[in-house]
Amino acid sequence: MRVRVLGCSGAIAQGCRTTAFLLDDDVLIDAGTGVGDLSLEAMLRIDHVLLSHSHLDHVAALPLMIDAVASGRLAAGAPALQVHALPGTIQALRAHLFNDTIWPDFTTIPNAQAPLMRFVPFQIGDVVAIGDKRIEILPAVHTVPAAGFAVAGQTGSAHWVFSGDTGRNPAFWARVNQLDVAHLVIETAFSDRETDLALRSQHLAPSLLAEELACLSPSRRPLIHITHTKPAETALIIEEIHRLDTQPRRDIRWLSAGQVFEV
Repeated sequence: MRVRVLGCSGAIAQGCRTTAFLLDDDVLIDAGTGVGDLSLEAMLRIDHVLLSHSHLDHVAALPLMIDAVASGRLAAGAPALQVHALPGTIQALRAHLFNDTIWPDFTTIPNAQAPLMRFVPFQIGDVVAIGDKRIEILPAVHTVPAAGFAVAGQTGSAHWVFSGDTGRNPAFWARVNQLDVAHLVIETAFSDRETDLALRSQHLAPSLLAEELACLSPSRRPLIHITHTKPAETALIIEEIHRLDTQPRRDIRWLSAGQVFEV
């Protein structure tokens, strides 16, 4: 299984794209602004989108992508794009985005029987099987209903794990410690000088990241990739993370758009 990083920033700026990951050619994990760097042909190959939560930096490109590929999908007779999410996320998208005011409701276009998009609800703990990929829905602790994901190319293979946007999350680590994890993508949105804001908004700062990584079993040695840093704070966040004294020492790296992982 191939994982391509389309966006991993906590906000936009020149060269910064918000959260989106492409699994092989057909599945998106989140649909932030990084999706906009895909060609039309690449977007047409996407049949499934899994959303961690409803915040704009994780869904902004979804309505625009559907509009961009609508004529191509209709001409090809493609099935509806499947958008998988928690019920609370689906409710938010229906009410505030696909509401025929902010954007058309593509679940009824061209008609409700054969639409361009369908919402598919999942729950924490579910496993979504798409081709040879198995995507387990992990718990996240955020200001809105939220999830993380553990993705394996096939049964028994190592996992690529994404924390989603989350604050302190014991249930996440309890499950991760049961998995064979090759890559762990975890958010650290704020620097330590903004720890209070991180706590209020259910995000992590480097000191909070260290506390969370202490929950990772010493026997688990994944590569750890930091995502969702705010562009104005990225250099400071990286500096603070490099100073962390985690025990055992962890291989912690900064995620960047364009990276590709083979899992």
